[in-house]
Amino acid sequence: MAGRVKTRLTPPLSPGDAAELYRRMLLDILATCARMAGVALLLFYEPGEGNGHFFAETAPGWACRAQEGDDLGARLDSAFRVAFDEGYGEVAVIGTDSPDLPEEYVRLAFELLGRPTVDAVYGPSEDGGYYLLALKRYLPELFRHIPWSTGEVLEQSLARAEAAGVRVELLPVWYDVDTAADLRRPGLAGAGATAPLTAEFVSGLISAHPPDTQPPAGER
Repeated sequence: MAGRVKTRLTPPLSPGDAAELYRRMLLDILATCARMAGVALLLFYEPGEGNGHFFAETAPGWACRAQEGDDLGARLDSAFRVAFDEGYGEVAVIGTDSPDLPEEYVRLAFELLGRPTVDAVYGPSEDGGYYLLALKRYLPELFRHIPWSTGEVLEQSLARAEAAGVRVELLPVWYDVDTAADLRRPGLAGAGATAPLTAEFVSGLISAHPPDTQPPAGER
């Protein structure tokens, strides 16, 4: 996986360190999901040489599926379509960029989705995207004409939902780990760490790269 994941962190991290960070972030968010009773666990991974073996080995007990599509929207569309085709009644998709995502946020997503007046639940991220999307039926229109990988993803997605008559609820705002500054977040470093595998590795990275891992502005 070195050189293919967490590339916005290289530099200051080496490709190998970035890959190990990704692996630990993945394991932490998988552990959060696995603690939830009464849910099936599906892992959609990017196709590539050795990827199927890596994810099957990293996430034993999870049903692994190769992603389909050329961009994030197409891959999200495909993941929801596959899950609903396999008979699941409510589906939440979570990325791997929020390893310390509170378990209660995921539970709240399903609680909100269970209401008859709610069709979709978004988890807004600080960068203008979203860290979670939960649906009770397949809604491909939510993934069309969205400027992926920009700060307008959530805004445009909500506009698409409104235009399609999709009733939306929002979760509390959380964040993605995309840059070196994010490694100083309380959930990833220090006594308040809530993503243990990620935090263990991050503590070593901060020691090795102190000039490049300054805390976000709100924490200085």
